[in-house]
Amino acid sequence: MDFLGFLLIILALLLSSILTKLLHKLWWEPIRVQRAMASQGIRGPPYKFIHGCTKEMSELKKDVMMKKNEPMMTNVSHEILPIVEPHIHKWNKLYGGIYLHWYGPQAFLFISDTELVKEVLNNRDKTYVKPEFPGGIKKILGDGLVTTEGQKWARQRRLAHLAFHGESLKGMIPAMVDSVHALLERWQNLEAKEVELFKEFATITSDAIRVAVLGIIEKREEKVSAGEMDDYGNDFLGSLLKAYHDPDESKRITIDDLVDECKTFYFAGQETTSSTLTWTIFLLAIHGDWQKQARKEVTDVLGNEDPNQEGIMKLKTIGMIINESLRLYPPVPSVIRKVERWVTLGNLSLPPGIALHVPIVTIHHNPRIWGDDVHLFKPERFAGGIAEATNNDAAAFLPFGLGPRNCVGSNFAMTETKIALAMILRRYSFALSPDYVHLPAHILTIRPQHGLKVILHPL
Repeated sequence: MDFLGFLLIILALLLSSILTKLLHKLWWEPIRVQRAMASQGIRGPPYKFIHGCTKEMSELKKDVMMKKNEPMMTNVSHEILPIVEPHIHKWNKLYGGIYLHWYGPQAFLFISDTELVKEVLNNRDKTYVKPEFPGGIKKILGDGLVTTEGQKWARQRRLAHLAFHGESLKGMIPAMVDSVHALLERWQNLEAKEVELFKEFATITSDAIRVAVLGIIEKREEKVSAGEMDDYGNDFLGSLLKAYHDPDESKRITIDDLVDECKTFYFAGQETTSSTLTWTIFLLAIHGDWQKQARKEVTDVLGNEDPNQEGIMKLKTIGMIINESLRLYPPVPSVIRKVERWVTLGNLSLPPGIALHVPIVTIHHNPRIWGDDVHLFKPERFAGGIAEATNNDAAAFLPFGLGPRNCVGSNFAMTETKIALAMILRRYSFALSPDYVHLPAHILTIRPQHGLKVILHPL
C-alpha cells in the first residue's frame, strides 16, 4: 500500500468516527431518550432530525407576531402564555402538565406539577444543576453567580447574600432614591408628557459596564489608599472589593471575578427590576382604582419625605400590587435544570443529560392553583402574604425561583421597585398611550415588544 492510500484510509476512518458521533448525538441518543420516556407514559411533540421542535416553535411565534401588531386599548388581556410561549400553550393542552420536547437534539422534560418542581429546585446534592449557558448569554452575564457551579458559586453566593441583606441593603437605599430623582428631573424637562417607559428603565450595555465598574473600582481604591475612606463601602461593589483584597488567598476573588459579578448584577438584577417596574406601571395605568389606592398609601406612609427603610416596609398595598404584577408578568418565564445522573423524580426514572423545564408563566397562570380569575389583575390575592395566596405551596409563585439557587437579589429588586414606584406615584398619575401595542415577548426577560408608552399627568 502506498502512502496516499494509507492517508485515504486514515481520512475515511476519521470521517466515519465523526459521522458516528454525529449520528449518536443527533439521532440515536434522542430516539433512545424519547423511547425511554414513552415507556413511562410521557409523550410530546416528536423529535425531528437535527432541529428537534425548534421549527414548530419558530412558526408559532411568528404567527403571534403577525397577528399582534395593532394598538389595543380595550380589553387588554393578561393571558400571556399564548403570546409569550405559544408552543407551550399548544403542547400543554395536547400532552398535559408533563411532556417531552426538544431544542435541537437536547431533550427537555416539561414539569408543571408543583410537587415535582419543589423536589427539583430544593435539591442540594447536585443531582439537578444549571445547564451550560449559550456563549452569547455568558458573554453578557460573565462567569458570575448566575452561570457558575461548585465552590466558586458557593463563595459568590455567600458574598452576594452579605451585599443584598440587612445593613448592606439599607445602605443602598439613598443611591436608589438619587437615581429615581434623576429620572424624575429628566421627565420634568420633557416638552411632551408621553414617555416610553421601558427604555427609561433599561440598563446600559455590557461594554459600558466594564468601563464604568473599573472606573469606580479605581476611584475607591485611590480614596482608601489616600485615607479619604476607611474601607471600600458597604454596598455590593464594596463587598466585592473587600473580597478582592482579602488577606486569605483561599477567599480572595480575581479582578475578572469582580467584573463578572458586576455584569451579572447589572444584567440579571437591573434587567429583572426594569421588567417588574415596567409591567407594574402598565397594570396601574389600566387599573386606575389601584393606582389611586397605591398613591394614597404612599402619601399616608411617606408624606413628602424620600423613601427610607422603615417607610418602605410599611408599603403593604404597593407590595401586593408588585406581587400580582410578578405573578401575571414574571420577569423570567422559566427555570432550567439538567439531570447529572440517573435519578427518580416522582414516579419517573430520568436519564443523565435530560434537561428539566420548570415553566414559571404556566404555573403562575394555572387556574387550578389560582382560581378561575387567574388572568385578572387582583392584588388582593396577596393581602395575607404570599404563603396565604399560594396555600403554602412554595412552588406556586416563582418570580425569584426557589431553593438554594433562588434569586439572591430578590430583596434588592423589591426594595428598588417599591422606591421607584412610590416616587413616581407621588409626582404623576399615568394612563396608557393610545398607541400602545400589547405584545409581551421573551427577550432575556418578559418585556413589551413595542415598549410601554404612557401619558404622564403631573400632580
